[in-house]
Amino acid sequence: MRLFVAVVPPPAVLDDLAGEVARVRERLTSDGPDDNFRWSLREQWHLTLAFLGGVPDSARGDLHRRLGRAAGRCPPLRLRVAGGGGFGSARRARVLWAGIDGDLRPLRALADSVSAAARRCGLDVREGRFRPHLTLARLREPADVRQVTATLAGYAGPEWVADRLELVASHLGQGEGRHSRYETVADWPLTGPSDPRTAEG
Repeated sequence: MRLFVAVVPPPAVLDDLAGEVARVRERLTSDGPDDNFRWSLREQWHLTLAFLGGVPDSARGDLHRRLGRAAGRCPPLRLRVAGGGGFGSARRARVLWAGIDGDLRPLRALADSVSAAARRCGLDVREGRFRPHLTLARLREPADVRQVTATLAGYAGPEWVADRLELVASHLGQGEGRHSRYETVADWPLTGPSDPRTAEG
């Protein structure tokens, strides 16, 4: 199974973001078609902590145990979708994304713990700096998205408490419009103690 580990925002957060994305798309199409953008579906929006790729059935049991332990060390997180940008740069972007604000230090620690758990199961997890985001669109050709990111810069969605870690299967081409279909196959509550350094205020 092609799997990734994620935090999934609740429906109210996705609804608010969907409204902002609709406004962005309306501004884009006022200047002509936005055929270069392949927009993600609302039900695909999630915060990837680690992409695992193809995971053999023989590794699933150990992976579940280790992810459960990682979730048990992390407290619930206060997060918010805010701002946006482009990968590799806003001048020549291939991906348009919305950013994440809030309890970023424990979120990064959780992502590191998840990746370490997967590697201990023998999975080849790509290493690199964790950049929390939700993918809004992929561009067929690199393009300047600075106008779009300037619009997203002022966006701040409703805060939510992320209290679950999800293991998600990606079924390629099985969703609407040949998008991938995502299916949560396991989840664990975040039950770790709060870090007083992140709980002030």
